[in-house]
Amino acid sequence: MRADRRRLVKAGFLALSLGASHMVRGATMMAVRIWPAADYSRVTLESDKPLQTRQSFIASPPRLAVDIEGMELNPALRELVGKVQATDPNIAGIRVGQFSPNVVRLVIDLKRPIAPQVFTLAPVASYANRLVLDLYPTQAVDPLEQLIQERTAPTTGTLPTPPTPSADPLGELIAKQGQKLPLPVPSTRKQDFEPPPTASMDRPDHPPRLITTTDRLIVIAIDPGHGGEDPGAIGPGGTQEKDVVLKIAHLLRERINAASVGGSPMRAYLTRDADYFVPLQVRVQKGRRVQADLFLSIHADAFFTPEASGASVFALSQGAASSTAARWMAQKENKADLIGGINLGSQDAQVQHALLDMSTTAQIKDSLQLGGHLLRQIGGVGRLHKPRVEQAGFAVLKAPDIPSVLVETAFISNPQEEEKLRSETYQKQLTDALMRGILQYFSRNPPLARNRSI
Repeated sequence: MRADRRRLVKAGFLALSLGASHMVRGATMMAVRIWPAADYSRVTLESDKPLQTRQSFIASPPRLAVDIEGMELNPALRELVGKVQATDPNIAGIRVGQFSPNVVRLVIDLKRPIAPQVFTLAPVASYANRLVLDLYPTQAVDPLEQLIQERTAPTTGTLPTPPTPSADPLGELIAKQGQKLPLPVPSTRKQDFEPPPTASMDRPDHPPRLITTTDRLIVIAIDPGHGGEDPGAIGPGGTQEKDVVLKIAHLLRERINAASVGGSPMRAYLTRDADYFVPLQVRVQKGRRVQADLFLSIHADAFFTPEASGASVFALSQGAASSTAARWMAQKENKADLIGGINLGSQDAQVQHALLDMSTTAQIKDSLQLGGHLLRQIGGVGRLHKPRVEQAGFAVLKAPDIPSVLVETAFISNPQEEEKLRSETYQKQLTDALMRGILQYFSRNPPLARNRSI
């Protein structure tokens, strides 16, 4: 009896020891990506399992240390070191090492003080589990002040000196810190891979600023859809929506910056001017931050079948969508935050509610007028999907005080239209059409004088 019991116990221990190597396995890093931008730089680590981390911010010299538990250094992680671009405005370099048998330490050397956000994202679309490190500069150039300086700079062919970085309420919205980070006491690089003592550091508050000018500057906010982690729709030939719409946005910016209305200069402001992700509510806030006269969100349509074709223009609807297709389109576009990845822990629910639910009847009326002018001009250079401006609850169009439209330039899911979207000829034709539509709108609705304080 005792012998049988001993055999059972021994067999149980053997099963446990053999099973541990298969059952207790850490996460495996699948891919790493870096998205540099002046607004913020993002580091994304994609793994087959959720990651547990501890992070420490060192103020001088500025760097962020992140310990990833249950992880072994692998080729994907080593690739991260070589992915840092010299032009990245925030990241100077990245070091990776095996801190302990089950912990990988990641040290991000920074070019300037930042307010880091570290958060995880559950699997969505084509992505597995993601660990996201968003590195927001604590000070940012005020976008409206920069546009004004460009206007007042002498026309000598030289670029104006960038304004001095200052506290920015937009930065406060997107870089709001939702947690405290332990602050290591040691200040030498040697200590980066030693266990740090704990302390805490909060991001300093940034009070709102007032910017005024007596010069009437007409500002057009151009919003290239998607970006960064969110590619948008992908055509059958591999063309990504985020790349096409960014090219069109750059072309339109050149046209706008060279134009004027009634003697008043025009300036374009891009909600993103490179390949990085911008949350929907931040796109709205950016347009309001520069007190834009108009807001144009540029996209490239996709549908279930490759036969769908033609351009569309959408305005906001306070009630039901104007069609089933418009409702489906709005639902699809409003999912961009899930794919691009936002830090829900840092979102101010009251601010988000205020931004996305203050739409007015007057704003929608003006948006429909703007959309009508744009649609007529676009119809002169290509096929229209619908002959009228459609309406639906697009989150990105909910600025309460800015006429806002979303332009679907063509169906990127249609092979012929995908090819057209990649064509410089069509891109320029479309840009010319958008510019004519904007000028026609202002000819019927002259910009009003206003107080430019924020």
